[in-house]
Amino acid sequence: MKTKILILATMSFAMVSFAQKAELKTADKAVKSGDMAAAKTALDGISGMISGADEKYQTQYHFLRGQAYADLGKKGDNAAFEAAAESFKKVVEIEEKSGKAKYSDETKQRIQALTADIVNSAVEDNGNKNFEEAATKLYMAYKISPLDTSYLYYAASSAVNGQHFEQALTYYNELQELGYDGSGEVFKATNIETGEVEIMDKVQRDLMVKSGTFKDPVDEKTPSKSAEIVKNTALIYTQLGQDDKALEAYKAARANDPNDVQLILNEANLHYKLGDKEKFKTLMAEATTVAPDNPDLHYNIGVINMEQGNVEEARASYLRALEINPKYTNAQLNLSTTYVNEGNSLIDEMNSLGNSRKDIARYEELKKKKDDLFVQGAQVLEDALKESPDNKSILTQLKNIYGAMGDNENFMRLKKLLGE
Repeated sequence: MKTKILILATMSFAMVSFAQKAELKTADKAVKSGDMAAAKTALDGISGMISGADEKYQTQYHFLRGQAYADLGKKGDNAAFEAAAESFKKVVEIEEKSGKAKYSDETKQRIQALTADIVNSAVEDNGNKNFEEAATKLYMAYKISPLDTSYLYYAASSAVNGQHFEQALTYYNELQELGYDGSGEVFKATNIETGEVEIMDKVQRDLMVKSGTFKDPVDEKTPSKSAEIVKNTALIYTQLGQDDKALEAYKAARANDPNDVQLILNEANLHYKLGDKEKFKTLMAEATTVAPDNPDLHYNIGVINMEQGNVEEARASYLRALEINPKYTNAQLNLSTTYVNEGNSLIDEMNSLGNSRKDIARYEELKKKKDDLFVQGAQVLEDALKESPDNKSILTQLKNIYGAMGDNENFMRLKKLLGE
């Protein structure tokens, strides 16, 4: 009885082996003829039993499967790229373990070709604004070829472009763990026939120059991307509302590049969001020492001073912004508003006064001061109109000031200019 069972088991194994051989032969024939769909069908039919097969069948299976799925991926089946990579890696893994190398050399070449196809597909996705797919493919290219860390960098960039911030953050953190720098050297030369500057590897470039088909060789250093990565990490934490991590990231980023104005501004804005307006002012003042001719910095300092009731400081900042950019509309509007707000602040006291001679005198004093402030506010905008005569925001605010002053003539003039 035991002998019969053994015989049946042996027959069963022989049948499985025969099925593997037949399907592998079918798949091999299909691959060679370019019918990758047929190859996939044949290979899928034995996928469940291949793990228990002899190593020679396993390597052949994965070699053929890698080719079939690589071709399907190139034709638009994005999921097939990953399957192809898995199979090609399996071929190398099995043969390295067994000490045999029937398929390894060709497989390694095919892995390089597969990586190029994945990257090209990602480039196309980026062009079509399919940023998430592009990022996923570039990350896949990096995992297939881990020495090419630039693929991981570009995966993060694609994820940022698509506003897939958590995906980008994962990639940026991995880049930082790797100590990725991104700096390098680019080798260029001018094509004598076309006059265009082309980028090549150094050996090729030097040969082309020596052959006389290219001239003017140039070696260019590409800058480190470390500061950009740390900066983007901080921005993403801010975007995700992880403020504590964002502050830590800004600290690291600014240690890396203390004079990056955008970093200072981003950190300042985060402190402002968290309610620390004093820290915001300190950082903004620091930014103006780094970039004294940036009108936006002075304008933003004016805004925060205005909110805190520091009127003279606000005016000084708006005036400095306008000195740099005379057509800075928001600075013009806010500068005018400082005078109007100061004038309006006198109204409560004016309304509280009685009819005594002293009160009447005080009322007239306050009214003149208020009117003078309104006139100053109006004059700022009249000057602004000389630079921007059709700006509706300026025209509207100026009309409202004249209306509050009771200056009907100018009020009607502004209504007419507005087409009302």
